Amino acid sequence: QLQLVESGGGLVQPGGSLTLSCTTSGFPLDYYAIGWFRQAPGKEREGVSGISNSDGSTYYADSVKGRFTISTDYAKNTVNLQMNSLKPEDTAVYYCAAARGSPNIEVLISLGNGLDYWGQGTQVTVSS
Repeated sequence: QLQLVESGGGLVQPGGSLTLSCTTSGFPLDYYAIGWFRQAPGKEREGVSGISNSDGSTYYADSVKGRFTISTDYAKNTVNLQMNSLKPEDTAVYYCAAARGSPNIEVLISLGNGLDYWGQGTQVTVSS
């Protein structure tokens, strides 16, 4: 069974940066597409970004496009989410999730269906 552990969350001022990491174990990372989701208090879960294991294609929600970058480090079995120019509205619990096979990454992340494994989440707070 694949296990996912998020790290890197914390408190940052508006305009600052954070890098979240999703470290996997149990199966080779290239068996799975990986996505990042977030949920703020009182709001629905939102798909933020994802990366395909078949061709490396990426997806970003409009709300983070140009500010966030997702990447895979196969040597460390880790998927990173570099977050720049953070805004208060980025405050949320961030989760990484994995889907077996090679699904369409845009459909997977934008709809949020078909994820097989989830991490426990890491809190990101953007505040002055």
